[in-house]
This record gives sequence, structure tokens and C-alpha cells, in this order.
Amino acid sequence: MMFFKSEKTEPVASVEVNKEVTYVPFQAPAPESKTPTPAELTAEQKEKYEFVLKHFQNPDLVVAQLEEDQKAHKDAPEGHGFTPLTSDEKAWLTKECFLRYLRATTWVQADAIARILGTLAWRREYGISKAVFDDNEVNSELVAVENETGKEVILGYDNNTRPCLYLKPGRQNTKSGPRQIQLNVFLLERVIDFMPSGQDTLLLLIDFKPTPVCTVKEKLPPVSTGRQVLHILQTHYPERLGRALLTNIPFLARTFLNIIHPFIDPLTRQKLVYDEPFANYVPLEQLDQDFGGKVNFEYDHEKYWPEMLKIAKEKKALYMKRFEEFGATVGLAEEDLRGTHAEQRMPVDWYKL
Repeated sequence: MMFFKSEKTEPVASVEVNKEVTYVPFQAPAPESKTPTPAELTAEQKEKYEFVLKHFQNPDLVVAQLEEDQKAHKDAPEGHGFTPLTSDEKAWLTKECFLRYLRATTWVQADAIARILGTLAWRREYGISKAVFDDNEVNSELVAVENETGKEVILGYDNNTRPCLYLKPGRQNTKSGPRQIQLNVFLLERVIDFMPSGQDTLLLLIDFKPTPVCTVKEKLPPVSTGRQVLHILQTHYPERLGRALLTNIPFLARTFLNIIHPFIDPLTRQKLVYDEPFANYVPLEQLDQDFGGKVNFEYDHEKYWPEMLKIAKEKKALYMKRFEEFGATVGLAEEDLRGTHAEQRMPVDWYKL
């Protein structure tokens, strides 16, 4: 069955492009972008949330260093590769984190707990569990060569204040391998750093248009790699995708998408949008001119990469500083950790109010 048929994109309205060239990411959403108000939880959902929170507040909780060990020995005592939560991991275990996993498991508490424990173990094993990202095994130095042509770019925010992550397979510069997946994960972590207070999802923009900077023939990864990336996204980053926009889809890309389509979970499929103008979703002031926006963006690795890292580090440092100021405990709200307000607005026991 063919799911992806169109090779044509809708024409975009002509807009006046900025004369000044943009080489670096935007640090905040456009003034007209608004963060949607989250839905109110039911009394039953609050009870389930409390159950999950209490599990991870347990001071005796230990987590495996390997994902498979966590699955096989979920109740193992400390030792045998199981160790307590680090401060960085507690900072990752936010109110919104618990809610994302609960929604992803249709509010089955045991499943949410198992999924979170599995992700904690996976983050340790994969090498991304530390808050200072260049202290991790998967760091900016490791993956920098993968992005020398700008095949993945964080640029701008959408109408709902989601940070935008562009994927451009037509700028491919390396052969398929583990480091390409590591770049995906590294930049996914960085785009999360760019999220403003109140927003915990991202907008993914995928453009398959070929470009002269492409230096390899295989622009698309093998199906096995596509499935591996999907597994990571769906298992360890649930409810992070707000929407995905895809454009300029050639025959080979459509074939690839058709092959991996059965492995995409139904909730994610509902978020995929094909060949619609990106300007419907992103303010023109923060949209790349290639997609009908006003931003005269050029990717220069020597300018973009260090500045993107600098911004991400500053945002993460502020996040961790506020984590310490607000009690350094499991269950703090990302709304507080990513904000600039002086006082904590969301207590850990908010569900009792």
C-alpha cells in the first residue's frame, strides 16, 4: 500500500526576505507565537500521576547501566550494575516528563514506570545522561563532522512556540553509520534545551530537496537505520513531537517512508503533514526563506555550530541552576526550570491543590 504519493509542493506566497544574512539560531519565539494552555487533568489522572511520582521519589530506587539489564531485572537491589539516581537524572525527571510517559502509555502507571526506567538505563548506556552535554560520550566533538553541511539545523520557533528542527537529507555528507544516529540524538537533546517555559514539544521540518553541498550518493539511510531511529524516538522521547512537516518528497524517499510506515505508531502518524506550506505553521520572521519565510539563512558550520552550542549550554546551565534553587528534587516543573520568574510557581505536590 502506498501512503505517500505527492512529489509536488504547494507554491508559497512571495514575501520580502531580510537583506541581512542569518547564520545563527533564534533564542526565543516570535512575539506573535503563543504557547497553548495544557488540558486540565481529571482526578483519576492526578492519582495516577502521584503514584508514578512517588515511585521515583523513593530514595532507595536504583537504575541499571544497561537497558536490557533494566528490563530483565527491574527490581534488582543496588549493585550488579544498578545505582541510585544522579542529580542530573533527577533534573530530567520532571512533572512534564511523567505526564509525557503517562500519556504515551494511555495512563497505565506500571507501564509508564517501566518505560521511564528503561529510558533512564538507555540514557546511561547511550551516553547522554549528564546535564553538561560535552561530558557525555555522545558530545558535540563526536558529532560535529556529521553536520558540516548543515543537514540538521535548529532554527526558529513555530506558532505554538515549539523550537524547529530542520532535517535536510539533500545535504548528506557522510555514509550511513552509528554516528548519524548519534547526531540525531544529540540535536534532539539540544532542541529540547531550546524549548521555552510552558512548551515541551518540537516541530520537525523535513526537506528532501537535493543540494550541491551533498557529498555522498546515499542520501537516505537503510531501512534498518530508519527503524532504529524510530525506536529511539518513540520509546525514549514519547510525546516530544508536536508536528512533523515533510516536503519535496522524491520517489526514493516515498518508497523509504512507505517501508517504515508500519513501524510508526498511530499517534505519531497523526502528527505528520505532507506538502503543506511551512508558513502555515511558522511565523515568517523565523522561517527560512527556502520555505516561504523572511529569514535569509545560510549554513556556515564555523559560525552556526559554536553559537548553537553556546546558546544550548547557557539555557541548560540556567535550567540546572533553577533546579538547585527550587529544591533539586524529582518532580519539579519544566515551566519553572525553563522560566525566568523569581519564585517557584508549581510545587511538586501541585496535584493536591
